[in-house]
Amino acid sequence: MALVSEFLGQLTLNVGGDPTYPTVLPAIDFDPDKDAARIETAIKTKGVDVQTIIDILTKRTYSQRRETAFAYERRAKKDMTAALKAALSGSLETVILGLMKSPAEYDASEIRGSIKGLGTDEETLIEMLCSRSNSELLEIKKVYRELFKKELDKDVAGDTSGNFAKLLRALVETKRAEPSAIVDYEKIDQDARALYESGVKIKGTDVPTWISIMTEGSVPHLQKVFDRYKSYSPYDLQESIRKEVKGDLQSSFLVLAQCIENKQLFFANRLHDAMKSKGAKEKLLTRIVVSRCEVDLRKVCGEYKAQFGQSLQKTISEHTKGDYQKALLGLCGPEE
Repeated sequence: MALVSEFLGQLTLNVGGDPTYPTVLPAIDFDPDKDAARIETAIKTKGVDVQTIIDILTKRTYSQRRETAFAYERRAKKDMTAALKAALSGSLETVILGLMKSPAEYDASEIRGSIKGLGTDEETLIEMLCSRSNSELLEIKKVYRELFKKELDKDVAGDTSGNFAKLLRALVETKRAEPSAIVDYEKIDQDARALYESGVKIKGTDVPTWISIMTEGSVPHLQKVFDRYKSYSPYDLQESIRKEVKGDLQSSFLVLAQCIENKQLFFANRLHDAMKSKGAKEKLLTRIVVSRCEVDLRKVCGEYKAQFGQSLQKTISEHTKGDYQKALLGLCGPEE
């Protein structure tokens, strides 16, 4: 509860009415024309004034960046994203171009990138689909169609197979119930028992039952189901998943269960994985910081510190360098 009360001060609601805990908040006294002029000068400066670009774009919300891009186009008669792409390179370019996309565009592009071309990047695909809320997925599907002229569910199904494909498709179908003020104890018990009786209790696993329970129940309902499950099974749900299924199906059920139990802790663990060894898995680090900075990164930072005894900002400082580091720290905001 301490974490919850700590963050209520910054509580806002996103598109689907889900509470958000952003680290990037709207800039006060925002002036898109002034920002556009400063960015134009920064790009034209010999050697590019990267610091100004970072200072402006990591301290504005997506909608403010978009207004700045319109103002830039009016001034410079060219596209700001294209100008930034030409002026920047490497990891910093990836962060800044990511910030020029809406959250749904960014997610849709990451999903598309994970299934396009040779081989599938299952890890990214699983993370993106299993960690997004219903409202986020609805928006991603719409944007995916607009950007790539393809249907997300068909692309996911065409690139995966078996029960793994069925689970991902069920998530993309966005059938998850919205949280209800009424707690249905009978349904909680029924679902907990069904998870046990279709898994640990029998030889083999009735995967369709697991898929429907875990992709259709609301998050608060499933949190209670997972808790109740322990009174039927000798193992908790995550242990049961490890025993019952293997491969990509196991990975997706685990990510789903972890996100249902505590999504921000899931992201904190992923960030820890990204910076476990020397250096950093930059793709993963960039994706989480960029995609969550207007959603729940503030709470992720809190979970990270509670779990690993060191702030996310300090860890990023130790594992990254240069302008890339400055951009990530700008998005994470000050330590609390």
